[in-house]
Amino acid sequence: MNTMRNYFGISLSMGLLALICLTACDSGEHQSPNGKADGDESRKTALLLINHGSRSGEWKRQLLELERRVSSRITAIESIDTLATAFMEHAEPSIASSLRNLDRNGYTDVIVIPVFLSAGTHVFDDIPTIIGRKENPATIEEMKLEGIERYVPAARTHLAQPLDFSDLIGNNVLRRAQSLSRNPAEEGLVLVGYGSSEFGNIWEELFAKTGREAVRKGKFGGYATAWCGHVAHYSPDSTASAIRRILKNHERAIVIPLLVSFSEQFQIEIIGGGVASVDDNQEKVRYRPDAILPDEELERWIVKTAEMHATAIRSAKPRQ
Repeated sequence: MNTMRNYFGISLSMGLLALICLTACDSGEHQSPNGKADGDESRKTALLLINHGSRSGEWKRQLLELERRVSSRITAIESIDTLATAFMEHAEPSIASSLRNLDRNGYTDVIVIPVFLSAGTHVFDDIPTIIGRKENPATIEEMKLEGIERYVPAARTHLAQPLDFSDLIGNNVLRRAQSLSRNPAEEGLVLVGYGSSEFGNIWEELFAKTGREAVRKGKFGGYATAWCGHVAHYSPDSTASAIRRILKNHERAIVIPLLVSFSEQFQIEIIGGGVASVDDNQEKVRYRPDAILPDEELERWIVKTAEMHATAIRSAKPRQ
């Protein structure tokens, strides 16, 4: 949402517990208002990829390109015959309009995969509320104020886990860092993400794990973290400060945006602005304004997640 209530739960343990409740072995199935029980015959399944959304046309293009790249593999899965991409806000189609369209086309089951950086408020609260799986009055009211439509589909929804429950983020960072590296032992990494004031410890934990693994596998000299979202007041200063910390002990800094997709605001204005403010940045800083996407491992994760949920849907027994 515009207030960007962040991606993370109140604590990692509580967040994981909440996610387990939403994505348990029964595929996180939701009893639809039309009264159909799980396991009914004539099921028709769709896959819906959900992202936060952005006013940036390139951000949206990369998400739609992700859909295109996985399309043939998804529709090859038994019982899944369509997929679509939807955005929480700032872009169309919205989650509500996409679900409404799937209802109109007779889909009984929708596998919802959040293409978000990590588990948190959007996954645990916003998205479940938008699709009618949660009744959180505060979230519902905020959605009204933000102009985000809530829609309870007739189809059963099956909410999948977000991205950081695999190793793909660490592998993604390592690949991008190595493509910019000249001499890893003399270089330090700067990982830049959106950030959170309320759940900063969770962000730090995720970035620390990612940084440590990238340093170990790539034999880099060290790492630092920086933020580019509201916790940093959308300022380049956090990025610049992290780069300077690295340059105190290393010859060069390699800056990696840890953002799912690309937007001019974050990769160019904020992160790029931080790089530009560092003395001798052309010699001492290596930066490419890219994003996690595109990523073949992420594509495989989506296909594997879809297969898992499709299998659970097909094997679900009717309720008595």
